[in-house]
Amino acid sequence: MVVDLHILDVILIAWMDSIIGSVGRLGKVKVRNDDDLIDRMNHLYTTGILIIFTVVVSARQYVGDPIRCWCPAQFTSAHVEYTNNVCWISNTYYVDMQDQIPVAHNKRKEKELGYYQWVPVVLLLQALLFYLPCIIWRLLNGQSGINVDRIVSVASDAQYESPENRTRNIKYVVRHMDRCLDNQRETRHSCCVRLRHILSANLSLLCGRRYGNYLVAVYFLVKIFYIANVIGQLFLLDSFLGSGYRIYGWQVLEDLVEGNDWTASRRFPRVTLCDFEIRQLPNLNRYTVQCVLPINLFNEKIYIFLWFWLVFVSMLSCYSFATWIFHMIFPTTRIQYVRKFLKIMDRIGSTPDKKLANRFTVEYLRHDGVFTLRLIGKNSSDIVVAEIVSGLWDMYRSKKSIQIRSNGHDTEGEDV
Repeated sequence: MVVDLHILDVILIAWMDSIIGSVGRLGKVKVRNDDDLIDRMNHLYTTGILIIFTVVVSARQYVGDPIRCWCPAQFTSAHVEYTNNVCWISNTYYVDMQDQIPVAHNKRKEKELGYYQWVPVVLLLQALLFYLPCIIWRLLNGQSGINVDRIVSVASDAQYESPENRTRNIKYVVRHMDRCLDNQRETRHSCCVRLRHILSANLSLLCGRRYGNYLVAVYFLVKIFYIANVIGQLFLLDSFLGSGYRIYGWQVLEDLVEGNDWTASRRFPRVTLCDFEIRQLPNLNRYTVQCVLPINLFNEKIYIFLWFWLVFVSMLSCYSFATWIFHMIFPTTRIQYVRKFLKIMDRIGSTPDKKLANRFTVEYLRHDGVFTLRLIGKNSSDIVVAEIVSGLWDMYRSKKSIQIRSNGHDTEGEDV
């Protein structure tokens, strides 16, 4: 039996080492560039933190001694081991040292702690929930016809390349975006189709690939998922841990300000009580023992950190969502954003150029094109965005010139 336990310990340690190695290699994995920093705080950094916490708690539970109970003197070592195991798998309960232990067992039941065995499972579930919106985003954005990750990756790498490679990368991004934007065009021409496109471009009332705002609509939906997830997890932990966890951080801050012992928490007690029965024919003997939960030292620090981290991430996620809404919903902000880069590159100056720049933004780039440019800016630099906008602008003007010559008249000559 001793040999079997030793083999089990070796297997568990090897398993933990493999997990830690996987987490350690997480930093070497190439990060995709199809979202912004706040999104990565949700699906990458928070998920990594939760996995590390899972490894720490699991190592303590399955390799160390998560509980030790003070047993009666007549207990043998086998009795002590049995007591530790039965008190771990059954829920212990907490009664303050200054209070009397309730006589009624239903009163003791009300004070039970039923979370500590399930902490690793819940942490892994939280990690999955944080990564789920990212999976949805990557599944859906591929249906847009715009390879966002490829475009942003090449544009981001361009800022570190030599001048020749930089120029080649910028030209590649410009051609790729132009083909993607053309692929989204509506091939039908009718009054209803034009009306729907006007409503989509100016009021954002309709969504779809052909309206040029599919990516933006999906991205906003995923942003809402991120916000709902991070706020919902505070309530999930409140239900899991009990005792008003959603205000736990404020109570810790209040204790720190008032100079109280903030570690003396009833949520994560170190010393608990355990009731169990031993059947010794023909009698059923009841025992109440006092147990130490060293694992709660880790749980307390983990969940204090998680409270502040979740609040921090939820605030940033809400701010990011509001910022994206402001930048993408209103046509004026999109036009000003594109005009800024055209002015930097000395591409517009006269009034006809400014009018054409409006059409370039609303009709050519549309929502998804401007959205892709903003993602490039968030993952690289404004200089790269300016060069890409300049290349798209030159391509757009050349197309307009070819269209005018093919029509054989100069009705739009004042805009070119």
